This record gives sequence, C-alpha cells and structure tokens, in this order.
Amino acid sequence: MRKFIHIDMDAFYASVEMRDNPALASVPMAIGGRSHRGVLSTANYIARQYGVRSAMSNYQAKKLCPQLVIVPGRMEVYQSISKQIRQIFLRYTEQIEPLSLDEAYLDVTECELFKGSATLIAQQIRADIFNETQLTASAGIAPIKFLAKIASDENKPNGQCVITPEQISPFIDNLMLKKIPGVGKVMQQKLLTMGLEYGRDVKALSEPQLRQAFGKFGGVLWRRCQGIDERGVETQRVRKSVGVESTFAEDISNVNELKRIMKDKLLPELQRRATRYQAQGFNKMGVKVKFFDFTQTTRECQYQHIDIDIFERLLDDVVARYHGKPVRLIGLQIGLNPASNEQPQLSLF
Repeated sequence: MRKFIHIDMDAFYASVEMRDNPALASVPMAIGGRSHRGVLSTANYIARQYGVRSAMSNYQAKKLCPQLVIVPGRMEVYQSISKQIRQIFLRYTEQIEPLSLDEAYLDVTECELFKGSATLIAQQIRADIFNETQLTASAGIAPIKFLAKIASDENKPNGQCVITPEQISPFIDNLMLKKIPGVGKVMQQKLLTMGLEYGRDVKALSEPQLRQAFGKFGGVLWRRCQGIDERGVETQRVRKSVGVESTFAEDISNVNELKRIMKDKLLPELQRRATRYQAQGFNKMGVKVKFFDFTQTTRECQYQHIDIDIFERLLDDVVARYHGKPVRLIGLQIGLNPASNEQPQLSLF
C-alpha cells in the first residue's frame, strides 16, 4: 500500500501578491492582464465569493465584482517560489511529480520521518512552506493517487484531508463524479443523463457497460470508482505538444484577418519554439479558436510538418462549422512524436 500526498498551494499567484503587498489582503483581487479583454489566471478567496474565477475575462469579472483589483502577474517571482517549495519536498522524498507551479504529487511510501506517517509528513511540509514562504498550502493524503488529488480540495484553504485504506470505499460511494479528474462539464452531463452522479452509481454497473457508453474513459471511470489506480508518480514529465495563442483586443469576424494574424504573428513564434524539437519530429497540427461567447473548439489533423496552408484549412473548417461567429482568441499547436531517448522537459519547478 503506497502513501501519496497531493500538495496544492492556496490561490498561489494571488497569495504571493497579497504577501508582498498586504494592502491587497483585505480586498477582492485577481491576477490578469491590464486590458478588459484580458483573462484572469487566479483570484483570491474574497473575489471568489463574488463568483470570480480563473479563465474569466477581466470584463466579466468586473461585472460580478466592480471593486475587484486586478494586478499583473510576475511569473519570474512565482517560478522562484515554486523552486523553493520543490526544495522543501526533497527533504521528504525524491518521488515528486510536479503538475504545475503550485501543485505536485509526492510518494512518501519510503519516507521514515514521523515513523512513516504520511499525515504527519504532510502537516510538516505545509508548516515548512508557511514558515519559509509565508504562504499556505492544502494537502490530500491517500493510498491511491487520484484520491489524494481530490482530498487536497476537501478542506481548502490551509487544510488537509486524509483518506485511509478503510475509508476508500465509503468515500467513493459518496463522491460526486464531477470531482474525478477527467470528468469535465460535457462528460458530467452525459453521466447525469444516465442517472450517474455519485461513485456508488457507477459501482452498480459493469465495466463493459461503462465502456460501451463512454469508450476507453468508461473503463477508467469504472476502475476509479472501484478504488483501482495503479499509477505511481511520474518524476519525469515529457512535453507532448507545443503551442502559441493570442487574445484579440476586439473580436474578429473576418477570416482573412485571422489568417493574417496566424501567418504573421503566431506562425513565426511557433516555429521558433518548435526548433528545439525538430529532431523529435511532429505528428499532428491543430488550430484552437475561442469565440466571443467563450465557447471554444480545436480542429486537428495528422501531419508531420508545420504548414501554414494546413493551419488555414483547419481554420476554414472551424469558421464554417460555427457559421462565422466572432473570434476573441486563436492558437496554433503541434503534437510531438513520443521518443524513448528524448530528453525530459524541465518542469516549472
């Protein structure tokens, strides 16, 4: 039985800004661009009470909370603190899987500190983080990887939740399926149409039934609800794609203007970023489009080179499918070939 800890910093970017500017600690604030067309990367807990969320436009957030203070992000500062937190993790285990700047899985099965108690190890890690950075973190502790991630969200902010082996089955019984990683809004609605809302509902079905309804993910979901997750931490995360995108100051309906931006602005940057992966090779191309109403889609095809003509055809398909709706964001991306001898991508820690 392994011991997983999922550490998740509390409103990380916003907390750093409030730490460095205490005047922001008592007001609703968020991190985002200066333009009303910008998108928020995170918000503090005061702002969240008004419905302000990450990935929300500045304009929409201001409508929900007129007194919202939006400050520009300082990525170099967040990266520096993330490296500092990584060094804290290494005091307890080298089995670390970073998911982003502000969260990571830790496997502490072999850690002998605190007589091997993952609960006490997590408490000490959180204490170390606070004492050395003045920032709070939440933690989830479980013998199964996906449950550790879910548990870290149970007692936010600045708390932790432990799921013991004996608690796995009853916890899953009462677990809302939308909390399971991989169950997005679309999948949640599909599940609800079948009367599936909690883990116990999935348990009542067979794996073939779930696979027939949802394909490969149906099998994954069935196993999760049986408490089965054989995955360990991935200490080397490999980049699978490269992409660039741009949000416009004003919505654009003219497809020729969108193509100009793709060719003159996005394509050169994508080519620059892709240079380091040239030897690895590419396996697909894609165009991402977000419309004025925040709906978004991605159109992809199998292709081994970067070709502006292919990008333009993919864009034409998207525009035709959505009947020329005004566009607020466009992005280009390429998929990378897997390679057993490729160098692992450096994590943001």
